[in-house]
Amino acid sequence: QPDYAERILQRAVFRTPANTWSNLAYVLVGFYAIALAWRDRRLGGEERAVAYLRSTPSLGFLFGVACCYLGLASGLYHASLTRLAQQLDVASMYAPLLASLALFAGRAVRNWRKRRGAPAFDVAPVLVLLVVAACWLLFIFKWSMSAKLVLQTLIGLHAVAGLVEISLGRGAMPARWLGFSIVALLVAVVCRELDVARKFSRPDAWLQGHACWHVLTAVSLACVYLYHRNERAER
Repeated sequence: QPDYAERILQRAVFRTPANTWSNLAYVLVGFYAIALAWRDRRLGGEERAVAYLRSTPSLGFLFGVACCYLGLASGLYHASLTRLAQQLDVASMYAPLLASLALFAGRAVRNWRKRRGAPAFDVAPVLVLLVVAACWLLFIFKWSMSAKLVLQTLIGLHAVAGLVEISLGRGAMPARWLGFSIVALLVAVVCRELDVARKFSRPDAWLQGHACWHVLTAVSLACVYLYHRNERAER
């Protein structure tokens, strides 16, 4: 009883090829973030002093690894269709969102410190540990919670945090990237729902609605990353 429209090839290595290979989109976004984090680590001074993401390569690296984790876990599930891989797939969906929330939190701490004149301290290692611990717990307790509710909560936290930053940031945060992310996510949801309803394409078509979900949500995550990366100085 498959959830998605693509025909299951029970004797093939990749049982649902389109839904498997489309997860490379997440891996590409992850590699992009990791490469830029490595570049940021090698730079110093003014070139990466404004954007919190640029000045904290560890969190950029965390976001990239989280996207790669999502792509590999989801690809494994759609290739194998096993219960353990499904558990890994669902748990991995939370990782990039948690990494992004860590960026929101780190930026908030930095701004609070600057406005209060508090001494400088690096909160990034704590945030990395919290994200890793949360990912592990969400994997362990996957079957005892609603994946839809957890995912909607994390997306809702992003929307609230983004709106607060944009309204209070005095032009520092690029709102357009958050808008692009929301549009890509909404189109992805439409493709996914059409696929579940068997109204997107034929079971043997190379273009599947759930594969489009993978690609479009990867685009949405890339836009979230660019939102963090293109932070400007406050006016």
